[in-house]
Amino acid sequence: MNTFLDAFFNENILPLILAGYAISILVVVIMIVLENRSPLKTISWVLVLLLLPGLGFIFYIFFGQNFRKEKIIARKGLRNHHRLNYLAHSQITQLADGQYGEDDIAREPTGIVRLLLNNSSSVITSGNEVTFLHNGTEKFKALINELKKAKHFIHLEYYIFAEDNIGNQVKEILKEKAQRGIEVRLIVDDVGSWELKRSFFDEMREAGIEVYSFLEVHFPLLTSKVNYRNHRKIVVIDGQVGFIGGYNIADRYKDGDMSSYGIWRDTHIMVKGDAVNSLQSIFLIDWYFVSQTELSDTKYFPQSTPVSNKVMQIVASGPDSDWPAIMMGIFQAIVSAKDYVYIATPYFMPSESVLLALKTAALSGVDVRIIIPEKSDAFITLLCSRSYIREMLEAGVQIYFYQKGFLHSKTLVTDDRISIVGSANMDFRSFEQNFEATAFIYDKETGREMKQTFLQDQADSEIILLPEWIDRPHIEKVKESFARLFSPLL
Repeated sequence: MNTFLDAFFNENILPLILAGYAISILVVVIMIVLENRSPLKTISWVLVLLLLPGLGFIFYIFFGQNFRKEKIIARKGLRNHHRLNYLAHSQITQLADGQYGEDDIAREPTGIVRLLLNNSSSVITSGNEVTFLHNGTEKFKALINELKKAKHFIHLEYYIFAEDNIGNQVKEILKEKAQRGIEVRLIVDDVGSWELKRSFFDEMREAGIEVYSFLEVHFPLLTSKVNYRNHRKIVVIDGQVGFIGGYNIADRYKDGDMSSYGIWRDTHIMVKGDAVNSLQSIFLIDWYFVSQTELSDTKYFPQSTPVSNKVMQIVASGPDSDWPAIMMGIFQAIVSAKDYVYIATPYFMPSESVLLALKTAALSGVDVRIIIPEKSDAFITLLCSRSYIREMLEAGVQIYFYQKGFLHSKTLVTDDRISIVGSANMDFRSFEQNFEATAFIYDKETGREMKQTFLQDQADSEIILLPEWIDRPHIEKVKESFARLFSPLL
C-alpha cells in the first residue's frame, strides 16, 4: 500500500508541486524585473531565489518587496510636512536670487544645500550650536542632564531602547517628568526593541508617558513591515535642545561594555538653535504615523535666539521619500570635495553611485580615507564590507581597521567645509530601506573638529596595504565575494 502511495505521489503530486513552485519563482522574478530596480539588486534577488530554493522565496516575501512607491507613511494633508515644503521652496527661491550674503557659510556648498532642499525639503537653519559627544559617557551624561531640565515636553525616537541600567535610568526620569505634567512621548522601533517586555511600556503608560512602537510586526502583516525599520535616534526637549547620531539607549553603548569587541566607539551631537525645529518636524511626522495624532501647536516650535553661527540641514529619508536623500547628499559631498574625504562607518556596502564617487575622487587626487571596524557585530556584513576593500585600495583610497573596539560612528567630513553625522550607515539598507536622519553641517570650525576626531580614530586603527590584502588565503576572498552577492539585500 505504501509503495502504491509513494508511486502515486511521485508520479502525480510531486510534479504538480514542483511545477507550482517553478511558476511562483518565475512570477516573482518577473515582478522583480518589472519593478525597474537597479540591475545589481535585481540580479541579487534572482540569485537568492535560484541558489536558495524555498528559503530564497521566503526571504523575498519577507524582505524583498519594494514599498517605496506605495508610501507606507502617507504625508498628504499633514500640516507639518506642508510647513517644511513651504520653507524649503522659499529658501530655494532665496538661493536662486542670491539672497544669502557673501559671508554666509551656506553659500560655499550651494550645490548640496540646493540638492537637499529639493529632494527632501531639508530646510536651511542658522544660528546653531553643535556639541560633539564622542563616547557613551558623554552622550548619556548630556542626555540625562537635559532631560532633567525639561519644563514642557520631551520627544524621543530610538531604534533600540533596552531594559537595562541606562534604559531604566532614562525611564525613571521620563516617568518623573510625566507625573509632573510634562508631555513625554516615545517612539521605539518594534524590531530594534523587540526584547522589551510589554510590562516595560505599561509602566511608562501608567505614569502618563505616550509610547508607540514603529511599524509593529504581527502575523500575517509581517511581510509588509519587517523590512522597513525606523533606525533614527532623535531627542527633542522643549524645542530648545536636540540630539541626533548613532547611539541608542542601552548599556552596550556605554564605554567598556562591549567586552567581546572592546570599547563601543560612536558619535552623537547635541544641537541648540533653529535645527532643533527640523528634528521636531521629523519626530512629529513619525508621531502622526504611529498615533494618527497631528501635533501642530506652535508651542512645539518655539522661537529661538541664535546661540552660535553654524548653518546646517537635518535630512530625513526612508521608504516614504521620493528620493534617497541622505545617499544623494553623501554623493554630492564626495564629488564636490577638492582636498579630502574622511569617512567612518561600521558597515561599508555603498551603492554603485557612492562607490564610483569615492573611486573617482581618489583617482582625481583627493585624499580619501575610510575607517571601518576590524570586528563587527554582524558576520555577513563584515564579509561584505571587506569585499570592497581591494578595489578601494587600487583606486588610491586609504582603508583602516579600527583596533580599540567596535566603530559604530557614521560620519563624513570634507575639506573642513561639510560635516555629516547621523544614524545612516554607508550601506544599501540605510540608503534605501531604513528610516534615517542625518545632520549636514556647513561650518569650518565644526569641520576641523570632526577632522581631528577622525585622525584620532585613525591613530587607533591599522592601515590596510594592498600587497598584504591581496596575499591572503583564498578561502577568505571566496567567502567575501559570495557574501557580496547579498550586499544589496542586507
